[in-house]
Amino acid sequence: MAANNAPKGKKAPKIKQMELPNAAAGVVTRFPPEPSGYLHIGHSKAALLNDYFAHIQYNGKLILRFDDTNTEKENAEYQDAIREDVALLGIKPDTISYTSDYFDHIDEQCVKIIKAGKAYADDTPGDVISAMRLAREPSARRDESIEDNLARYEEMKKGTEEGRKWCIRAKISHANDNASLRDPVIYRCPKNQTPHHRTGEKYKAYPTYQFACPVVDSLEGVTHALRTTEYNDQDAQYKWILKALELRPVYIWTFSKIQFVRTLMSKRKLTKLVNAGVVSGWDDPRFPTVRGIRRRGMTVEGLRDFMVSQGPSKNVVNMDWHTIWTMNKKVIDLKAGRYTAIDKDSVVCKVKGLQEEPYSEAKPRHAKYDLGEKKVWYSQNVILEQEDARTFAEGEEITLMNWGNAYVRNIQYAKTGDKADITDGVNALGNVASMELELHLDGDFKATKKKVTWLSKDQELCPVELVDFDHLLAKDKLTEEEEEHWEDFLTPKSEFKSYAEADCNVWDIKVDDFIQFDRKGYFRCDKAATKDSPGVFFKIPTGK
Repeated sequence: MAANNAPKGKKAPKIKQMELPNAAAGVVTRFPPEPSGYLHIGHSKAALLNDYFAHIQYNGKLILRFDDTNTEKENAEYQDAIREDVALLGIKPDTISYTSDYFDHIDEQCVKIIKAGKAYADDTPGDVISAMRLAREPSARRDESIEDNLARYEEMKKGTEEGRKWCIRAKISHANDNASLRDPVIYRCPKNQTPHHRTGEKYKAYPTYQFACPVVDSLEGVTHALRTTEYNDQDAQYKWILKALELRPVYIWTFSKIQFVRTLMSKRKLTKLVNAGVVSGWDDPRFPTVRGIRRRGMTVEGLRDFMVSQGPSKNVVNMDWHTIWTMNKKVIDLKAGRYTAIDKDSVVCKVKGLQEEPYSEAKPRHAKYDLGEKKVWYSQNVILEQEDARTFAEGEEITLMNWGNAYVRNIQYAKTGDKADITDGVNALGNVASMELELHLDGDFKATKKKVTWLSKDQELCPVELVDFDHLLAKDKLTEEEEEHWEDFLTPKSEFKSYAEADCNVWDIKVDDFIQFDRKGYFRCDKAATKDSPGVFFKIPTGK
């Protein structure tokens, strides 16, 4: 039964088919990333689903286990980064472990399976093994004696020149319809004897993930192993290893891998973009990494709700980002105070019908939710968006948002003092240099077509840099042929900066705060404003 004792701040969405069998006996899940790169949004689905079952749906336990069996790809930098990424996802594992913690135990299991006659040593070159497996041909070494197999395994563990020629293969079936059961490799010697980032040069031979994972799952007490559907064929191998070693069985719960349009997920490709300086780093807001999407403005709550809602699906589809950002908007709208920013290229207006001295009033930060108050300044000198001002006609009544109506008077243009020549709603005389506004606060705001933002100049305006982003890929999905030259399909320009002046309250905004600039959208503060530099705000997609 569901425990309903979720940690503070976590809610359990009611999703059909999100029950685990045999959960009454206890639930232990594990998230086993390989420390060979930064976590991306695909990994986050696995992490959040494991956390959901362990900590939200059931009163269970979550293990964060680093699958550190590949010395040629892994290092401590990625290991530390993954721990940070997991924390960014709001996940607190009950235990952190490493497959390398169990190398001695896994070694014993390899000896055991060889002695049982269920594995053998093979010195066939790797490319030939692949070809023979494809052709369903048995290895010439398949029926070697147990004594010879053990002796060769010992040479592998010593890392001798002879030992590095060999690997250990499970003796399952050389002609099985399931290719993953065609005598898979379970132990090998790396081509380059790169020291392990945790164990150094202690070991010379290492287990494959496919062999180590079921062994450690059983040893650590994992009850339910969550795996993507791409592992469906390998599930049979997972179960065979547990049975062959007479280890406790583990229930496998599958879910679909998640993919998004116009998005690069490959570690190799993302690394190339980082190294080439195309992006600012692994936390670039255009990246699908956990730290990238969090920096863009994705919340833990929005991400979790989306992933859990996708959880039961077994279909792999190329999803549009709008669904996940729509869910995220529901979260940030509750915490994003409303502020005003006017583009740097603004129009100064003289307001008639207002007292000479500037004054301020306390107003709610949000019209619907209690987010405290802000200070709104009123004065005879205000600034408007140039884009708005160019649409005004003499005598037109407009609405100054959150203030009232006003008549437009005495428009002056930068190029000429002539009257406006309005074509398709925009004057043809260039930018507006100045104008006057005559307040008509009792006017009917419902009757006006133009409702514009404004700011009093008689306050300490806060300079801000507003940054918006496009997808890195210009095409939804690349064909196999296009994948070969994927760099040709990068969006030519995917970062857009503009500069504006915001109301005085924005000086108090801190990094990671969510806000909404009226008529501009939702933003996450990436850098707080100082007297020496503007505040930097990243625009958050809303699913539109």
